Amino acid sequence: MDRDRRLHLGSFRPLSGQGTGHPLRLPAPHLVTHGVIVGMTGSGKTGLVTVMAEEALRCQVPTIIIDVKGDLPNLLLSFPSLDPAILGPWLGRTSAGLSESDVLLAVDARRQALDASGIGEVELAQFFHSTSVRVITPGSSAGEPLHVLSSLERRSSLWDSDQESARLALSAAVSLLLRLIGREPDPAKSKEHVLLCVLAERRFLAGQNAELPSLMHDLEEPPIDQLGALPINTFLKKRDRLELSAALNTLLASPTFSSWRQGASLDVASWVTPQDGLTPCVIVSVAHLDDEERLLVLGMVLEEILSWVRTLPGSGDLEALVLFDEIYGFLPPHPHNPPTKRPLVSLMKQARAFGVGVVVATQNPMDLDYRALSNAGVWCLGRLQTDADRARVVDGLSGSIGALGDPKELARTLGQLAPRWFLTRNAHKPEAGNLLLYPRHTMSILRGPLTRSDLKRALAERQPGLDHGAPKLKAASAACA
Repeated sequence: MDRDRRLHLGSFRPLSGQGTGHPLRLPAPHLVTHGVIVGMTGSGKTGLVTVMAEEALRCQVPTIIIDVKGDLPNLLLSFPSLDPAILGPWLGRTSAGLSESDVLLAVDARRQALDASGIGEVELAQFFHSTSVRVITPGSSAGEPLHVLSSLERRSSLWDSDQESARLALSAAVSLLLRLIGREPDPAKSKEHVLLCVLAERRFLAGQNAELPSLMHDLEEPPIDQLGALPINTFLKKRDRLELSAALNTLLASPTFSSWRQGASLDVASWVTPQDGLTPCVIVSVAHLDDEERLLVLGMVLEEILSWVRTLPGSGDLEALVLFDEIYGFLPPHPHNPPTKRPLVSLMKQARAFGVGVVVATQNPMDLDYRALSNAGVWCLGRLQTDADRARVVDGLSGSIGALGDPKELARTLGQLAPRWFLTRNAHKPEAGNLLLYPRHTMSILRGPLTRSDLKRALAERQPGLDHGAPKLKAASAACA
């Protein structure tokens, strides 16, 4: 890959300067040491996250996005031209769109904003035709379904190469399964969890899959005599095993459960592998799930990402990017330990050695484990409303990057920033000091969370090879020069 790739995030000026300044082009390898984006509602945080994803994709960096609020499937709404007939249906906040005259005005405003960022129809077409966007929706067919129990039901090659990672993925899948039937999902407390993991691992080590019907058979007629130091019937009585098997059968027969057992496997290596020369963008959207389901599903996804990272060769360049928008509640400080925390902390510590960057974003900085973020090299801070939020971020940033100047002045600045302005600090260029960043206009239309029908329509319009009469493209690498 080109080692001089740069992400055009927008324009900057020194903290004490005036105007919008000069283009800020972040060298892609700087994100190998991860990034943090913080800003209250209305600060422009989602826009900056979208710009960062677009720029990574323009630089041919495979990108995995964790979407909690439902905003980032808007990356589907990038088009190869500014034709009002194409953009019109997506410009309004409702499916009815805007009137013809309002569409023309909106398209003209969009053209001017993109022109100011050096983006024309050639760049739009190049981005559209060089990027593949998938939206995976666990537990729903609104996007692409995900077999969230694939770590349990489908034998992974990790059982041959990395059994520790395979066991972690299996444990996460069993926790989700038990949650779905109303049983205790905690591996440290649940006898059902321990037994199912032991039975599944026995099958995997024998080269078999561990589908639910097979596990139900093993519960009823155990292929083992004891578990730990206890006979199997002492560890979990036959009556309890039969009740567990019956509960699994009820779940298996439920039509709503079928969406959890079909679709793509949790195979991160295949997700980030380019197909037909297109740079992959995989959005895992969990906006439709409840809080506990989100924690369990994303814990599984993040464990799989971590397992994949550990299979990579070392690299100092940015080979892939993981973006987690709205990380609040998923990386809390001690003593809280949700299923997402361990793999996130491990990714922040280990992924850089393999060329995988992690960027996390939140509008609520109070419940973040800043020790886990202590190695982040790029920070973008939008407006923060409360004194507590500002103090928390300044303290965390000081511990991460070092001397920042007067903390009180920094906190005052964070309380006075206008929308779409971010105070930016890059540990790779400490001599630049604190800069003010104004992100460029997004190539994607920021419509807000898409309805189920809108998501299906947007996915259909992004089919590879769809010809919208795009102008001749520049070379893909030109966008990152």
